[in-house]
Amino acid sequence: MQLTIADATDLAMRALTRAGMTAENANITAEHLVDAALCGHEFSSLPRVIALAEEIRKKPPAGETRVIRENHCSALIDGGDNVAYVVSMHAIDKAVEIARKNGVAVVCANNTWFSGRLAYYVERAAQQGFIAMHTTNTTARVAPHGGVDRLMGTNPFAIAFPSDDDPLIIDIGTSQTTWGDVVLARTKGKPLPEGVAVSPSGRPTTDPDEALEGAILPWGGARGSGLALAVQLLGILAGSELVIDDVSNYGLFFMVIDPKLFMPSDQFPARVSAFRQIVASTRPAADSSSVRVPGDRSQQKRRENLAKGVINLDEKVYVRLHELAEN
Repeated sequence: MQLTIADATDLAMRALTRAGMTAENANITAEHLVDAALCGHEFSSLPRVIALAEEIRKKPPAGETRVIRENHCSALIDGGDNVAYVVSMHAIDKAVEIARKNGVAVVCANNTWFSGRLAYYVERAAQQGFIAMHTTNTTARVAPHGGVDRLMGTNPFAIAFPSDDDPLIIDIGTSQTTWGDVVLARTKGKPLPEGVAVSPSGRPTTDPDEALEGAILPWGGARGSGLALAVQLLGILAGSELVIDDVSNYGLFFMVIDPKLFMPSDQFPARVSAFRQIVASTRPAADSSSVRVPGDRSQQKRRENLAKGVINLDEKVYVRLHELAEN
C-alpha cells in the first residue's frame, strides 16, 4: 500500500510518542525512517517503529543528550540512553561544527542504542561540503568468520564525499543480512535467503525466529569479519563494551574532514563528481547493463518518490503501526 509522506511521518510519530518518546525525538526519528522509505530501504524504514516501540517500553525514561568532553578537534557525547537516531544527529552536527572551525573532527558517543541508516548522517555532513565517516557497534548478533556464536554486531560502516552532484555515499553492513531484515521477514511470515544465518545449534537456517535465537553470518567471509572487528573496536573507543542480549550502550564513531585542508574549496567536490562520471561510464560486464556508483540508486529512488509524494508500506506493517499509534 502507499502512504503520503505527511501521513507516514504522522503515523510513525504517533506510534513512537505513544510508546514514550518525546515529540521532538519522535519527529527526528520519523523523518529518518521516512527518508529510508523514500530511498527504497524497506527494512530500515517504518517497520523499525515496531522494534523501537518495544524497546522504549522496556526502558526507563531517557535522560539528556550532552557533550561531556570537548577540545579543538574532538568531542565525547553521553546519549542519555536516547535512541541513536537522535544521538547521531547531535554527534554529526557537533563534528561538522568542530571541523568547520579546525578542519577535522572526531566525535564519539555512547549510552545510546539503535542507529538507523548510517548514510543518513554522513550525507548530512557531505551536503555541507565535508567528508564524513561513521561506524557503530551494535548488539552481538553476528558470528565471527568460521564460528557460530554471536560475538559482534551487524556493525555498519559509511563514508560520504561532497560532490558537485549528490554526495557520493558508501554505506555497507558487515553482516550477510541485517537484524532489521530478519525482524521484517518474521513480521511478513517469509523465510530468509539461504546462507545468511545459523540456528542456535549452529546449523544453517532460513527461519527468522531461529536466526534471531542463533546468529547472523558475516558478509565477505574473513574480510567482512575483519571489518566488523574494526568497527567493534571503534565502538569500544567510544565507550561501549560487548553488548550481549541487550539493546544499550552502543558506541558511535564519527570523523569529519574539511577538504579545504588540502585543496581549494571547489576542487574536491568537482573531482568527486568527475570520478563518479568515469565510474558510471565504465564498460559493464557481460551480465550487467551498467556500472552503478554506490548510493546512486537510493538517491534516484528518493527523487522519484519525492516527486510522487508517497512511500510504499507493507499492509501487515501498516496494521501493526496503526495499532501502536492508537493503543
